[in-house]
Amino acid sequence: MPKLNELTITAAHEGLKQKEFSSEELTRACLSRIAEVDGKIGAFLTVLDKEAIAQAKAVDKNIKAGLIPGPLEGIPVALKDNMLVQGVKCTASSRILENYVAAYDATVVTKLKRAGAVILGKTNNDEFAMGSSGENSAFKVTKNPHDPERVPGGSSAGSAAAVAAHETIYALGSDTGGSIRQPAALCGVVGLKPTYGSVSRYGLIAMSSGLDIIGPLTKTVEDARIVFDAIRGKDPMDATTVELRESGIMNYESGVGLKDVRIGVPKEYFIDGMDKETEARVREGIAQLKKLGAQIVEISLPYSPYALAVYYILMPAEVSANLARYDGIRYGYSELVHSPQSSVHSLLELYEKSRSEGFGDEPKRRIMIGTYVLSAGYADAYYKKAQAVRTLVKRDFDEAFLKVDCIATPTTPTPAWLIGEKMDDPLSMYLADIYTVSANIAGIPGISVPCGKAQGLPVGLQILAPQLREDVVFRVAGAYEQSRTNF
Repeated sequence: MPKLNELTITAAHEGLKQKEFSSEELTRACLSRIAEVDGKIGAFLTVLDKEAIAQAKAVDKNIKAGLIPGPLEGIPVALKDNMLVQGVKCTASSRILENYVAAYDATVVTKLKRAGAVILGKTNNDEFAMGSSGENSAFKVTKNPHDPERVPGGSSAGSAAAVAAHETIYALGSDTGGSIRQPAALCGVVGLKPTYGSVSRYGLIAMSSGLDIIGPLTKTVEDARIVFDAIRGKDPMDATTVELRESGIMNYESGVGLKDVRIGVPKEYFIDGMDKETEARVREGIAQLKKLGAQIVEISLPYSPYALAVYYILMPAEVSANLARYDGIRYGYSELVHSPQSSVHSLLELYEKSRSEGFGDEPKRRIMIGTYVLSAGYADAYYKKAQAVRTLVKRDFDEAFLKVDCIATPTTPTPAWLIGEKMDDPLSMYLADIYTVSANIAGIPGISVPCGKAQGLPVGLQILAPQLREDVVFRVAGAYEQSRTNF
């Protein structure tokens, strides 16, 4: 029998319901694991030991009183440190917010608390969710549990690593251009990027408001569905949210098959420079889908090669606007507070010193790019053109989904790389998101599910579906997961 901290949400829920163990025992098992391994992995920035135990004891009291626990009740979760939890420090892994304590709960946190979830703590991420490796945090570098010399992916590095290392039963991350799916693939866990607008962004520290979405990192596809069902839905505090149809509890038992499903494989996604072992594992995964009865159809997404360029124009533009609020006066790192003897002679000089000290290299790079593409004389050439191409990328997917029910692709072009290997080459780092950004540009749901190993490291298979069709994603990814035998 696996250790308590190694259980899935489904197994943990069943154990609590049958009173085989308590929520406190489950929580202590996760906290013990954090104490044991997180010094080497660096997944957590804040661990809420006392608060988590108190939440677990409250659940146990209800269970002892005869109440049947809900699907997430009494089960430990870790949250990416860009989601607000009232009274808890929330830094977005940036020095500029190193002492910020949240005044309110994010909507997803409110929903998890109502569901009885036990919050273990906050996980490390690339600063302001900007990065693909977990190396851009102002506080620590997160390591890949499969090989501590390698990156876990990013920006939801700590959440993916914590799930992979069994420090938590599940976690939440945010995905702007692949920040849930890419680390999920590199760490060998399941990561869901929901449809844009299906989960509230209220209380999520904004990076790119037109692309950001919160989603789960879990050990199974079924667990991802359970978490998604708990956090999804319209929110009056977020005007971009939409009401969803019921996602449905899909039947993942062996033998269900995919005989009525058409799966597209875009020829543009298997490119020169892709790691050969990674490609082999993904093609084996697609072959397995065919064995399950799915019809595999080669499709073309002709504008997908432009998605990365579009992303790195639109996203920095929104970053430059969203990060303008961190000025050292209203809130955030202030040169006057940290260096009272500093010779600051003007408001502009205070802004410059506070922001240059508070922001790391990657936010500075994106702020400068974003300010440039929005500036007079360049907005038409860059920003407006990128918006036009975004429409074409979305049209590609709309037309493809007239022919197929979902699309299967690699999640990443390579397995995890060595820490430090790409830090001096931002463009090479950005290419790690080449297969994931299109889903954010188009606003469609996508999931990464483990599909074997390359060079001894995890590889992810990505399933994409039309907007608001998470049920298709869960069905296909779940059937594939259930059919795996030798991974």
